[in-house]
Amino acid sequence: MMIAEYPPEFLIGLVILVIGTIATAFPRPKDYLTRLINLEIPGWGLLLVMLSYNEALALFTFGAISVLSTYIYVRVMQKKAGGAGT
Repeated sequence: MMIAEYPPEFLIGLVILVIGTIATAFPRPKDYLTRLINLEIPGWGLLLVMLSYNEALALFTFGAISVLSTYIYVRVMQKKAGGAGT
């Protein structure tokens, strides 16, 4: 079933992407672990959007986004905690 000529995984992916972005920007308990977990939600939304185009593209994009976002966020946490490491 297609709504407005878009496959359902595309529409669900967009909704999850928006909800995940909001959850990452405004987490309920404002600790680093919650933000790191919430960072994975938009990644899954992006996976579903890319899945509507091509499976290989979806897997490579999800892997790259997960690795990069986790690395960047851990670096930010290190800098806020007092600069452990250079």
